[in-house]
Amino acid sequence: MDFLQSIILGIIQGITEFLPISSSAHLILMPILTGWDDQGVGFDLAVHVGTLLAVILYFRKDVSELFVDGLRSIAARKHVGQSRLGWAVVVGTIPACIAGILLLDYIDTALRAVGVIITTTLVFAVLLAVADRFARGSRTLQDIGFKDAIIVGLAQAVALIPGTSRSGATITAGLFLGLNRESASKFSFFMAIPITAAAALVKLLTIASESIAVDWLGFLIGGIVSFLTAITAIHFFLKWLNAFGMWPYVIYRLVLAVVLYLLFF
Repeated sequence: MDFLQSIILGIIQGITEFLPISSSAHLILMPILTGWDDQGVGFDLAVHVGTLLAVILYFRKDVSELFVDGLRSIAARKHVGQSRLGWAVVVGTIPACIAGILLLDYIDTALRAVGVIITTTLVFAVLLAVADRFARGSRTLQDIGFKDAIIVGLAQAVALIPGTSRSGATITAGLFLGLNRESASKFSFFMAIPITAAAALVKLLTIASESIAVDWLGFLIGGIVSFLTAITAIHFFLKWLNAFGMWPYVIYRLVLAVVLYLLFF
């Protein structure tokens, strides 16, 4: 990977990881559209680490409370502070982990087709639009229970299909459960932490077990760029959330689906 390719892919990953427009779809499509070689598992690890650090740093106070209160609740054998929400994040992560273990090879082969990306991009654009327009309510993070976490977790598992968008699917599920926009989005961000950490660990183990050579310069550049763009994307997403809602991302997904259809079919 050259310097420019590392920067461009780092920017794409950083922006799309937390916006409801699918990072996996964009990273799959870039080599197809540009003729670049696949970026490889080493670069994927770098940008995952970058986006993981971004969400942890941005929500450092919340993350600290969820973690500490979760540990305190074990000792107290009852919910303490934010422990209920912290354990909801853990419960919500389980479906995607199970789906990843059972289906990852199939997802990484058969489901990486452009036709699949077009379909998921379109379908989940419509679902996000319906949820944002008709289903969102006034429930907050404090109202989230384990049943809600499982439903959002199942949506996160479905989002392993390229083009779906992890953030898009989880925010959509949260809105359908009656959460307000900010709460649905924050819960999606919190759930990104363990699943992104798990994905990074899997890629690290792959590199170690298969003795894959790593382009360390590309790794460093991709990680730094994805970190900077991800933390910026999170900030402006939340800042503009109530002003614009989900419609900019719905429109973008619809336009992307049409453009891809015209290009490939």
